[in-house]
Amino acid sequence: MDASSTYQDSLPVSSDALLAQLDAWGIGYKLHEHVPLRTVEDSKAVEDQFMVPGENALRIKNLYLRDKKKRNYLVTLQQDRDIDLKALGALLGVGNLSFGSPDRLLENLGIRPGAVSPLAMITGVNQGVRFFMDPAFRDADVVYMHPLVNDRTVAIARDDVQVFWGKIGCSVEWIEQA
Repeated sequence: MDASSTYQDSLPVSSDALLAQLDAWGIGYKLHEHVPLRTVEDSKAVEDQFMVPGENALRIKNLYLRDKKKRNYLVTLQQDRDIDLKALGALLGVGNLSFGSPDRLLENLGIRPGAVSPLAMITGVNQGVRFFMDPAFRDADVVYMHPLVNDRTVAIARDDVQVFWGKIGCSVEWIEQA
């Protein structure tokens, strides 16, 4: 199965259910539907269709990682930030990191490869996933991210993203430069 909304009903929380929950909590968003996006390069190819010119937006990339002790991490970064996993592990104080398998991604974040998103912490908080966020988030007015599937993108105001984290009990750890 791919990470598109076609298969959302096989996820622990479907994209439609997530959007309904955002509505119920009064969290505003703008939904954009598009071809499935699997990489940052795919996203860059279509983002002009829905990005607002002059908008102070954070476009992100998300990494599902594990350490040697089998602890799980979701790391969200500004999409153009370079990544060195060894240096990142040292910066986060968690040791050597590697990418988690698709099966573990589904088990721990309730999503498939290509749809990794901070919104997946709706499942991750109950699975003990630690969430790390790029401090660039603090300077953005809006954040673009997948709502658990990769053929949709939502634009959510930074303050509303923080409301979401509060509603699900998600602790955010900030990635501070050494």
